[in-house]
Amino acid sequence: MHRKLALATGLLFSANLFAAPSPEELKAMFIKEVSQDQGLTADAVKGILDQAEKNQQVLDAIARPWEAKPWYQYRPIFLTDERIEKGVAFWKENQELLAKAEQQTGVPAKIIVAILGVETYYGTRQGNYRVLDSLYSLGFYYPPRATFFRKQLAEFIRLTEQEKLDLTGLKGSYAGAMGYGQFIPSSYLHYAIDFDGDKVRDLFSSKADAIGSIGNYLQKNGWKTGEEIAFPATLTSVQAKQFVREKLEYQEDWQTLSEAGVSLSTNRNVAPSAKAKLLAFEQQSSEEYWLGLENFYVITRYNHSPLYAMAVFQLAQAITEKMGS
Repeated sequence: MHRKLALATGLLFSANLFAAPSPEELKAMFIKEVSQDQGLTADAVKGILDQAEKNQQVLDAIARPWEAKPWYQYRPIFLTDERIEKGVAFWKENQELLAKAEQQTGVPAKIIVAILGVETYYGTRQGNYRVLDSLYSLGFYYPPRATFFRKQLAEFIRLTEQEKLDLTGLKGSYAGAMGYGQFIPSSYLHYAIDFDGDKVRDLFSSKADAIGSIGNYLQKNGWKTGEEIAFPATLTSVQAKQFVREKLEYQEDWQTLSEAGVSLSTNRNVAPSAKAKLLAFEQQSSEEYWLGLENFYVITRYNHSPLYAMAVFQLAQAITEKMGS
């Protein structure tokens, strides 16, 4: 009897050793790490956390992301006549800035415009959640990605100190993305640039900085100037389906996919050694296949979703066609 009790007590103690830290324990560790890393006092970091509030709407929103929708439901959200027309208007109003960004970064103006269109409807919908609350809620109360969001919260504190931004007043998406292009704090720190020459990196109200920063982001993540993004594909063999992989990283080249039964229209010239990925997008009663090239992968560095990258690509095409009509 005593032996069983001792064994049960030991197992309980062992389980507690491996139990996930509570939010309060995580906050204590966060305060210590950030104060040491950023040279702030522990009281200062604690004071920041004390100003944050857990937002259940944030936690509800991340549990049902748009990218979880099938393609046939996701695409109509962004490929609308109104969004295309607004994209044409934005491009015409900011033609010089977009041309300058394209020249300096190699990223086509149409892609920058499309990202702005998908992210914030060209800057008009930058988000209504306090960034501090979003990152706090996800960093301490969303276990699946809590480590990532605590890092972003630390970077947000660094960003607001460095750029003299309003820590408690800034608003963005439920995931803590901010400004015209919805940069998360680490992206703001690493990729935002002063594109209007006022010595401030302002992604909230400066269209120039937003445009230049999106171009800089894609360039730094490997954009290949002058190269294509994606082509419609068909499968001529059942075996080709095995190359539809969940991982975003490219594991094949075009020659491998072509030999496996992936086919493009005859006027598409893709180098055999070009890195490529077979993509499948769910329609209501079938699948739509595309060949993604390296620039398609670069767009997924902005948002880690093939649906997002395809929406950007197709919106860019639609805006370009409307510009020429």
